[in-house]
Amino acid sequence: AGGVATGSGLGPRYVDYVLGILKAYSTRVGAGPFPTELFDETGEFLCKQGNEYGATTGRRRRTGWLDTVAVRRAVQLNSLSGFCLTKLDVLDGLKEVKLCVAYRMPDGREVTTTPLAADDWKGVEPIYETMPGWSESTFGVKDRSGLPQAALNYIKRIEELTGVPIDIISTGPDRTETMILRDPFDA
Repeated sequence: AGGVATGSGLGPRYVDYVLGILKAYSTRVGAGPFPTELFDETGEFLCKQGNEYGATTGRRRRTGWLDTVAVRRAVQLNSLSGFCLTKLDVLDGLKEVKLCVAYRMPDGREVTTTPLAADDWKGVEPIYETMPGWSESTFGVKDRSGLPQAALNYIKRIEELTGVPIDIISTGPDRTETMILRDPFDA
């Protein structure tokens, strides 16, 4: 987000809102650290429900629980004002959902910031907060009042852990399956 004004003819002081796009769970393409990656049936569920396959190659994306430690780092680097939370509906039907709230380093320390050096990611283990999931469908819901209480609790906890409000929620692949809680374009 730091270079958003470059070449626009506007100075950075004219950017008063930065929207971050955030999936309700984490994915990664290719090699590299991914502390919350799931190698079990839940990881497979997220992949299938979320259609997490490469558009060109068709390869399966790596899937895992939402890593709020990494999200906080993205917030810090990009000065995010709000989030658009996507793919909330992918979590429908899970008995429980987890959020990574810290890391356990190989020496046993618990940290709430991401390692800075590539070598420091080796042996990092996620520390999770577990929340009840929901059996009700959120697919296509266009109003906050239509969301299950457990989904609302999940959304609220993400806001608390990241320090950033969720202003838009996507509950399906179509752009009409979106609810705007706070309009980022309403000045």
